Amino acid sequence: MSLSVLNEHRDDHPEGEWEEYMWAPVRVCAAVEERFGQQALGDLFTAMGTRFHLHGDWGNLAAALADAGLPEAVAEVAGSAAYDEAIRSSHARAVALAGGDIGTPVVSAAGPGGERVGFFGPVVSPAPTGEAAGQLCGTVY
Repeated sequence: MSLSVLNEHRDDHPEGEWEEYMWAPVRVCAAVEERFGQQALGDLFTAMGTRFHLHGDWGNLAAALADAGLPEAVAEVAGSAAYDEAIRSSHARAVALAGGDIGTPVVSAAGPGGERVGFFGPVVSPAPTGEAAGQLCGTVY
């Protein structure tokens, strides 16, 4: 799910001035997933979340990449539209799983028969860690 795609045709900007702010991180994430895989994307997402939400460092994508053990040079895609089609495709898959009148996050998991199911949310604040995170995840399934 991409807030950039979700909000791109709106006249108002519910996330504030989002052009560069919203597109840059998702472009870097798309590049990391394509080049290095899901595990690397998870590592980057954790590094970005830690850096952005816990330390208030909202714009240093190169540092978040370094924190995740990834090449800082990947941050160069932040201003490029090269991954926008992949982002739109991923967004469409999330909407197909969870419905059209949603925001982020969309969580997807294998259902009882192996099919993908999705739902919107949850947002948990503060983010649990360690055993508390495991207990929260255990209650979802």
